[in-house]
Amino acid sequence: MDFVVAPDPYTLFQSWLDEASRTEPNDPNAMSLATIGADGIPAVRIVLLKGLDDGGFVFYTNTLSRKGRELAAHPVAGLCFHWKSLRRQVRVDGRVSPVTAQEADDYYRVRPRGSQIGAWASAQSQPLDSRATLERRVAEETARFGEGDIPRPPHWSGYRVTPVRMEFWQDREFRLHDRLVYTRDAEDKGWTTERLYP
Repeated sequence: MDFVVAPDPYTLFQSWLDEASRTEPNDPNAMSLATIGADGIPAVRIVLLKGLDDGGFVFYTNTLSRKGRELAAHPVAGLCFHWKSLRRQVRVDGRVSPVTAQEADDYYRVRPRGSQIGAWASAQSQPLDSRATLERRVAEETARFGEGDIPRPPHWSGYRVTPVRMEFWQDREFRLHDRLVYTRDAEDKGWTTERLYP
């Protein structure tokens, strides 16, 4: 199938994500997140997309984790969505900014209680001597909060990746794939599009 070129990449992305939500067996909102380490070496991991608006792509994490520290030092990132069932991928390059405290609070409140406890119990990306230590910390935090509401930890929040470039890739026969790129214009007011050779 050929691309339907939308006026902005968000519209095209949302249509692809909606389709992936019907065909992917697990986590159609999973995306690779690449950050830049202090040594200049990229680091990549899978996170989950939890919001999409005119400002960009939103995910949540421990801000003291490796990715949180790297984003604080270098607030830029690359994302990649890959939907094997559709033989499609979308790449996103952009600038990163923190979400508001209200956004983080709103999302934290709808997380499963076990995930809320985990946000307090896990010193994400720090050395762990054994699984038993983590399970003990979970038990301690569970007892501490009892049956009451669990507040959002100060070190747990979200980030928004605001794209400057997005590439849509569709598999085609004989590796003659379709590639469509949206690039934010110099005045940051609109998008230009171009096709690339596969």
